[in-house]
Amino acid sequence: MAQTKKKRRTKHRGNAAGVVESRGRTGRKLTDAERKSTARASGAERRQDRMFRAPSWKSAIYRSAFAALIFGVVVTLALGQEIDQAVYLTVFVFILYIPLGYFTDALLYKRKQRQIAAQKAPRKAP
Repeated sequence: MAQTKKKRRTKHRGNAAGVVESRGRTGRKLTDAERKSTARASGAERRQDRMFRAPSWKSAIYRSAFAALIFGVVVTLALGQEIDQAVYLTVFVFILYIPLGYFTDALLYKRKQRQIAAQKAPRKAP
C-alpha cells in the first residue's frame, strides 16, 4: 500500500564554506566542572554512594524477596520438593531474611561510618 504521508527527512545544512556541522550541542563548550557533573559516576563512586546510604527496611524486603525467590526455585527444581512444601519454606526464608538483611546492613553501615570518622579525626602525637 502506498504511503499517504511523506516521511520527514533530516536536514544537513552546510555553512558558507560548504562544511556540514555535526548535530548536537552547538553552543559554548562545557567547562570541566559541568562535564564531570554530567558524566556517569565510576564504579568506585557508585560503590561509595551505596556504602554511605543508611540501611532501610524497604531495601531489606526487596533483597529478602529476591533471595527467597531464588531459594524457592532451587528447592522446587533441584531438590524435588513438592510445591506446597516449597512455598512454606520460601515464605519462612523470606520472613527470616528481612531482619537478618537489615541488621547486617546496619552493622556494615555503622562500621563504615566509624572508619570515616576515625580518618577525619585529628590524630594526637605521642
